[in-house]
Amino acid sequence: MTSEGQIENQIRAAGKTAARITPADIDAAIHTEDYHVFPGTTLTVCALTLRNGFVVTGESAAASPENFDESIGRTIARDNARNKIWALEGYLLREQLSNA
Repeated sequence: MTSEGQIENQIRAAGKTAARITPADIDAAIHTEDYHVFPGTTLTVCALTLRNGFVVTGESAAASPENFDESIGRTIARDNARNKIWALEGYLLREQLSNA
């Protein structure tokens, strides 16, 4: 699997300098994060509140309760929520570019 850092390095090495969204932009869009594990389940939900107040969610659940680890569940749920921000920020940038 290619990491965001590796992709960033490829973009820079290719000399791409046009307006774009970076991993730092995604992180900067996050204002707060909250987690909830539903009692008696392995379902973990992460709610990321963005700087404009919009909320994105991500979920994770272990298929086997014996494999459930709350810390791992939080990490996966957060990653899933954070990944949704790419599309939102990409749309916003495209909208800004089309109006320029």
